[in-house]
Amino acid sequence: MRTITLIIVHCSAVRPDQTSSAAQIDTWHRQQGWKLGIGYHYVIRRNGIVEKGRPEWMVGSHCLHHNSHSLGVCYEGGLDIRGQPADTRTEAQKEALLILLKELKGRYPRALIVGHHDLNPLKDCPCFDAAHEYADLQPSV
Repeated sequence: MRTITLIIVHCSAVRPDQTSSAAQIDTWHRQQGWKLGIGYHYVIRRNGIVEKGRPEWMVGSHCLHHNSHSLGVCYEGGLDIRGQPADTRTEAQKEALLILLKELKGRYPRALIVGHHDLNPLKDCPCFDAAHEYADLQPSV
């Protein structure tokens, strides 16, 4: 069993008029040559439905240098209509993300919740401050 020390929140970097289901992301990642397909463990659709990507026991492919000890959670969106980075989470996504993070923290209580940007400042993803927003879920020091 892997030791999970990070839960990394991502966005799929699509505009409001575009979709990005787990199946679509799996196709995109395979087209980029990723033999195992989707790099995220979970995808949260705009309607709040949580779709499974890679199984939790499998190393993800979503954050360079951190995949072996993390889970990747991606929400559909992250770009505004002009294609600029923006927090486009719907209320349903915010609620589903909170529920999922609480469930994951139940299984991995020592894991720190961060955004992709926190580990790679060159990325805007997930377009909001995940560590701050979920500060009450962070492990006690």
